[in-house]
Amino acid sequence: MREEKNRPIGVFDSGLGGLTAVKEIGLRLPREEIVYFGDTGRVPYGTRSAQTVCRYALQDMRFLLKEADCKAVVVACGTVSANAMPLLRQSFSVPVIGVIEPAVDAAVAATKNGRIGVIATPSSIASGAYEKTLHEKNSDLQVFCAACALLVPLVENGFTDPEDPIPTLTVQRYLRPLIEADIDTLILGCTHYPLLRPIIARQLPGVTLIDTGVAAAGALGELLSSEDLHRTDTDTCKGRMRFFVSDEPTGFAQAAARFLGTEDGAFPAVERIRIEEY
Repeated sequence: MREEKNRPIGVFDSGLGGLTAVKEIGLRLPREEIVYFGDTGRVPYGTRSAQTVCRYALQDMRFLLKEADCKAVVVACGTVSANAMPLLRQSFSVPVIGVIEPAVDAAVAATKNGRIGVIATPSSIASGAYEKTLHEKNSDLQVFCAACALLVPLVENGFTDPEDPIPTLTVQRYLRPLIEADIDTLILGCTHYPLLRPIIARQLPGVTLIDTGVAAAGALGELLSSEDLHRTDTDTCKGRMRFFVSDEPTGFAQAAARFLGTEDGAFPAVERIRIEEY
């Protein structure tokens, strides 16, 4: 068994969106090995019940810990972070980082007028987790939320071109009440949403956009430092990324190669696993 600090970091999400966090982790912590699981066979999580989300999250964690022996796990999914973090932290001994608390800290630091918007999946918004966490930081904040059921399916199906009217009109519809609320900061409360960032930014000039994947990667770096878990060996696993999905891997690999900017569209092998067995 490898020394604890030289074990990989686990990251999971319902599909492609968590790669926004993987990209940031790779940039900030290039020595670390990353094992990613995208539950592409059951995406999206954001329209599921809290009970179903918790069941899926437990299976995702069991896979990463049993098969990859991860030293820490980043829950790169706003829906799981909103509904299952206490359960995951009670059920497993490894450190588990969600995306809500780091994003909230970044938003509180960024806002000037105290009016913060949140866009996320229906399940995340229904949980009230973002509002609760923001008000715990500052009870005077005004928080405006929008449940965006269509954005994850758009991203998963490749509708991310800033010139495409389909995602543009959808984003415009969801953001309208937040624009009217005069927010100055917006939390992109799902790791899929940065793939729509150019479209969102165009609708919200002057508004600070908080990327949950970036915030979570920063929190991970702080955790590894505080717990003395930074990788120390120099074997061939350094900086390696391994990818697993629960459905056909070809489409995921092609999309991930484009998003992560790998050379010539090349991408490591993606393995399909039966997540229901965990």
